[in-house]
Amino acid sequence: MNKAELLELVQKNLGAETSKRAAADALDAVLTALAKGIKKEGNVQLIGFGTFKVAKRAARTGRNPKTGESMKIKASKNVRFVASSALKGSL
Repeated sequence: MNKAELLELVQKNLGAETSKRAAADALDAVLTALAKGIKKEGNVQLIGFGTFKVAKRAARTGRNPKTGESMKIKASKNVRFVASSALKGSL
C-alpha cells in the first residue's frame, strides 16, 4: 500500500462528506506529529497499534560489494517499529 491508497482509505473511513484534501491534511498532520514525537521523545507509543522507537547502530566495518574492499560505516540512528500484540493478533 502506498500513500495514495492509504489516503483513499482514510477518506472512506471519514465519510463521503470528507474531501480528499481534508483527508490528505489529516494524514499529513498525523505523520508530522509522529516525526516530531520520535525526534523529541525518542519513541511514540500508539496503544493497540505499536511503538516507533529510535534505534542506534554502532560504527562498523563493512565491505564494498563491487570491489570487495573493506570500508568503515559510520554510526547512525534509525526508526524501528514494534507491533503491538493486538496488531499481531489481527494478522
